[in-house]
Amino acid sequence: MNPIIQLLKEQNISDQKIGELFQELTQNPLAAMATIQTLGIPQEKLQPLIMLVMSQPNLIKEAVEELGLDFSKVEEAKAKLNN
Repeated sequence: MNPIIQLLKEQNISDQKIGELFQELTQNPLAAMATIQTLGIPQEKLQPLIMLVMSQPNLIKEAVEELGLDFSKVEEAKAKLNN
């Protein structure tokens, strides 16, 4: 299982919420960072999660594929982050 998804599941985040989060990550990564902070994840788990998301975009790709979402949106999101 993808480590980002695994961490979210360990924090009792619903599958629906996880899907919505990754959809948001593909469409607007900066807004998704704010959303992650509102999920009620304890700070000691939140910081490593945010670092994973920001430093390893390949994990986002893997999670998107695992969740059956559209990866072309991830490529668009990466381009936005790089600008």
